[in-house]
Amino acid sequence: MANKKMEIFSPLEAVQICAVLEDCLDQLAILGYIMPVSYEGRTDISNIDAQEISEIVKSQKDLGVKFEQLMSARSENRPTVPSESLKFTELGQQLQETSGDLKRANHLFSRAAKQSAVSSDNLRKVQADRQYASDVIAETLQEMQTSGTFQSLLQAVQREKERKSNFHTTIIREEEGRKEIKSLQKWLQDVKKEKELELQNRNEMIAYLKDQLQEMKAKTDMESRYVKKDTELQVYQTQKKCSNAESDLFNEIEKLRIKTDEEIRVHVEIENFLRQQQMCHSMSPTQKLEEKLEYWMEKYEKDTESKQQELNTLKASKANDLAALQELAKQCRLFEQAIMEDRVEKEAARRKVEQDALELKSVKKLQAWWRGTMVRHNIGPYKALKKSKEDEPKGKDEGKKGKAGAKKKK
Repeated sequence: MANKKMEIFSPLEAVQICAVLEDCLDQLAILGYIMPVSYEGRTDISNIDAQEISEIVKSQKDLGVKFEQLMSARSENRPTVPSESLKFTELGQQLQETSGDLKRANHLFSRAAKQSAVSSDNLRKVQADRQYASDVIAETLQEMQTSGTFQSLLQAVQREKERKSNFHTTIIREEEGRKEIKSLQKWLQDVKKEKELELQNRNEMIAYLKDQLQEMKAKTDMESRYVKKDTELQVYQTQKKCSNAESDLFNEIEKLRIKTDEEIRVHVEIENFLRQQQMCHSMSPTQKLEEKLEYWMEKYEKDTESKQQELNTLKASKANDLAALQELAKQCRLFEQAIMEDRVEKEAARRKVEQDALELKSVKKLQAWWRGTMVRHNIGPYKALKKSKEDEPKGKDEGKKGKAGAKKKK
């Protein structure tokens, strides 16, 4: 019908169709007013049956379809002017059918609302569908009143068909996606199981390799310690041998040096002795005495000078030692003073602790004595105890007197 050229209705037909459309709008408005909107917020009622809701929505949507069929039938089989009464009869029948369908839909909806409450989502959907049908019919009515056509109705039906087609396409894609997701999940589970098995095998292999590594480390450590100790022993033995050989060579060199020094000294002494003997044979006795005197004087001066140097060295060492001794004595006195002060402080602290302990013990004894005195003499808070003790003998005496009176009565 959309591809055909739209036929314009006559004013009389347009008025008749507008009356039908206005009646539909009134029926939809009444349906909107009688919808159980107050059921939305209640929690003590269950959801309406899905089949009944679908019937109600279907009946509402069929109104527009029937009207479209009526318009298409009229455009295809348009009667001539002499048959206006037949056309009015058909329109009246269609109007009665539409009103009956609307009443049945209202009855179904009211019965469903009485039996169970409509959920908020379903109620909003029904309200939206009713509002959509009302808007489409109102737009068609306005177009019919202005131009005498119903192109907006056809466009609305076409849009609804496209929406349903898109919706079905989306549902099909969603089902395909779910199937693919299920297959992927199954494949993922299989891969996960395979990877877990592989991971378990690898963990076992890692544990085995770790054990082997530990054994190899232990074996390598033992071998390295053995090789290290063996190398250290060999080095020590070699060093010992070298040190022994070196000490032997040093001893031999020292012996040779001592022997060489001794030979040189002997040679020098022999040479000096021979020279002196030669000079003695060539000099007179006076010269010999002068020579000896000069020798002894020179030796005296040298010995005196050497002894003086030793004496000066000893004096300087004594002065240094005396200064060090004085410094040490000063430090010793400071240390002794600090030690004595520390001992005095410790003794004072000890005496204070003993004094505090003694005072605490005395205070406790004094408090115990005073509490005992208060209890014995019933002083202070113990007066009530005295009264209770005085009341007890009175009660006992009265009890004894009552028993004695009872015995006498018997």
